[in-house]
Amino acid sequence: MDATSDPRPQFLAALGQLEKLVGAAEPELLGRPTPCDGFDLRALLGHTLGVAHRVAYTGEGGRGLDLPSAVGRIADTDWAGAAGRAYARVAAAWADGTALDRAVEVPWGVVPGRAALAGYLVEIVTHTWDIAQVVDPAAELDAGLAQAALDTARAFVPAEPRGGAVPFGPVSPAPDGASVHVRLAAWLGRRI
Repeated sequence: MDATSDPRPQFLAALGQLEKLVGAAEPELLGRPTPCDGFDLRALLGHTLGVAHRVAYTGEGGRGLDLPSAVGRIADTDWAGAAGRAYARVAAAWADGTALDRAVEVPWGVVPGRAALAGYLVEIVTHTWDIAQVVDPAAELDAGLAQAALDTARAFVPAEPRGGAVPFGPVSPAPDGASVHVRLAAWLGRRI
């Protein structure tokens, strides 16, 4: 991502991909573990949609850290609706391109809105892969979005140090010929 790129189309595409996948999440899957350590599917869905609302809130002019990193209780049968509402809020909040150049505060510092969206793209794409591993491991996820997320992650999430203030485990080795989604997950410390 350069200083003039517009990450909104990619970010909205990533949210659309997430929304479609969340729509396939059956209630009986919600207690299953995900590749994201410490999160079952229900908790990871709540966190990922919470991130989407933080993104919307920053686009609306708020300080993202003022919102929790997870949504409150969602009915087991309303995850698709919750994802749709998050998508609509993000789209409306970032519709005005001036938000791209406004300074916003996110967990990794005060950055221009476009840099916040690029950073959050990494989180949304990665968690979509995590969710897919439970909901539909054969789901065809967008490789272009994963490549953009991986490029951003490699540029801004160093291989070392990890842990503490850097909320990722050590880089995991990805198997030869691994998909870009698996390489992204490995870079962010998922056990592959």
